Amino acid sequence: MKKTDRLLSAGKRLTLFITLLTAAGCAFYPKPPAKPEAELVRLAVEEYPDFSDDLFLDNLSYGIGKSLEYLNQVPAERTFRFGDDVYSALHLIRSLETLQAFVESRPGPAAVDRFIADRYRVYRSKGGPESGQVLFTGYYEPHLKGSLISDARYRYPVHAMPGDLMVIDLSLFSEDLKGKRIVGRVKGNTVVPYPDRQAIEADKGFTQKAPPIAWVDDRIDLFFLQIQGSGRIYLTNGDFIRVHYHGSNGQPYRSIGRLLIDQGKIPAEEMSMQRLKAYLQTHPDEVDAVLNHNPSYVFFKTETSGPIGAIGVDLTPGRSVAVDRRVFPMAAPAFLQTQIPVVDGNGRIDRWMDFSAFALNQDTGGAIRGPGRVDIFWGNGPYAEIAAGHMQHKGSFFLLVLVPEVP
Repeated sequence: MKKTDRLLSAGKRLTLFITLLTAAGCAFYPKPPAKPEAELVRLAVEEYPDFSDDLFLDNLSYGIGKSLEYLNQVPAERTFRFGDDVYSALHLIRSLETLQAFVESRPGPAAVDRFIADRYRVYRSKGGPESGQVLFTGYYEPHLKGSLISDARYRYPVHAMPGDLMVIDLSLFSEDLKGKRIVGRVKGNTVVPYPDRQAIEADKGFTQKAPPIAWVDDRIDLFFLQIQGSGRIYLTNGDFIRVHYHGSNGQPYRSIGRLLIDQGKIPAEEMSMQRLKAYLQTHPDEVDAVLNHNPSYVFFKTETSGPIGAIGVDLTPGRSVAVDRRVFPMAAPAFLQTQIPVVDGNGRIDRWMDFSAFALNQDTGGAIRGPGRVDIFWGNGPYAEIAAGHMQHKGSFFLLVLVPEVP
């Protein structure tokens, strides 16, 4: 073979080697995994929604003040995440104070749009994985009939927190367990899960571990009090007490509505809290099995005001929302678009209308998980109960924060 041929052959081999090495590059240097889409996405100004408020900005300043109560008690340097961006508590305070001062000037709709576009960054929740929208539901403050003493009528206890219940912060044992905790009780030399709903209600001595705050006359109403998280109990002497969520047994929440839909007992399109109650009242032989499907059990404490949200402030009807605090910054100003019921004079839903309003992230809930779920607090009374019981409507949810000043 000629020298030039040998050189040409060697060159071809080198080219082939480089080609193969390049083709195998992913094996030697695997591509980093794609960055997951942020659950809150910052919008360009031209993508902002129409900031019309169907509640005419009434009680919004009051609700903002409650978020400020919370933020003024946390360290100024604490951070709050909005998607890929992070802001300090101090900056969130400025965002709320600026919005509050503007709202109190009673601006018109066009002025609101200009103000938000000029002063605020807006983030949209990416919503649920399939629809890309947020599912809005509602909750309210129920009223129950009760007594401080049990008798033949008032025989269902509203339990305070049990003395043997333990909440263990697992981050104390490992950095990998930051944010994780378990609920249980000591048994022998170990900690075991706390009993579920069925076991608690079957335990005749449970009132010794968790003294009842009061006794109520309706087991089904008590179950829904636990779902709502707070309520009023009107006593036989004419007074009432406010009870508020204090903790749970740590068992997972399971929807009894979904159970009855899956069993074909209530059509999905008819499902509501009112429909659930009616079914249970007319099928008393099924009550045990249906309620025990949800092993979660809630314990209460009394309050002098309320209802009180997860950040420790009174909730504002139509303004306070429950969100997943792992996704949405607590106390932050928000804006929502969905549908709400229009109720006729007989207390029946006449139609559903489009609804948009400013809101505030002030609460959480056991069933409120991920960027696709938001629960609106409606207060108390007939409309609140109807809206809370029937709302299951899709829509959009946005977060607002003041544009940072350029140094």
